[in-house]
Amino acid sequence: MRQLKHHEKALLRKVNLYSWKNDSNIRVAKILRTYYIQNREDYVAYDRICGHVTSLASKLKTLEKDDAFRLEMTKQLLKKLYDNGVIDSATSLEKAERISASAFCRRRLPVIMVRHQMSATVRSATELVETGQVRVGPNVVTDPAFLVGRAMEDFVTWVDGGKVKRAVAKYNGKLDDFELLQG
Repeated sequence: MRQLKHHEKALLRKVNLYSWKNDSNIRVAKILRTYYIQNREDYVAYDRICGHVTSLASKLKTLEKDDAFRLEMTKQLLKKLYDNGVIDSATSLEKAERISASAFCRRRLPVIMVRHQMSATVRSATELVETGQVRVGPNVVTDPAFLVGRAMEDFVTWVDGGKVKRAVAKYNGKLDDFELLQG
């Protein structure tokens, strides 16, 4: 390696190569990779929602404990977070104060599909969602960023007449001859 010139040495003196300005970038990249989030804006939106929820929870904590407004708003906030599946129980405001963006990532449709063993990996589940092979309730979903609430979690199924549903029925020995004629 060649010797550094004077101005190069001066520039290197001002730079600390051991710590970066934004260390959370590594954590964000790991989350994006784990949940196979293709749009970084989705993660930024989840993070922003978490910030709003935690600030709301801390503002509610500043009110008196027996205040009727605090009790009602706390109840509504915890119910909303519980119904969306972000927290596991609607017991205290502490749970709302400690939510993370990963909690929202765990409610994405491909992650729910992996949890219900409809797919082996989040990546393959994302491809199935993008090709229109999955429906939630009566609606076909093609957006992998679709957040599935607790109420709709049991209604994640394959599209009627889809290739995957046909392959599963054939594997289980339940494929009807009439369905073969349909598609």
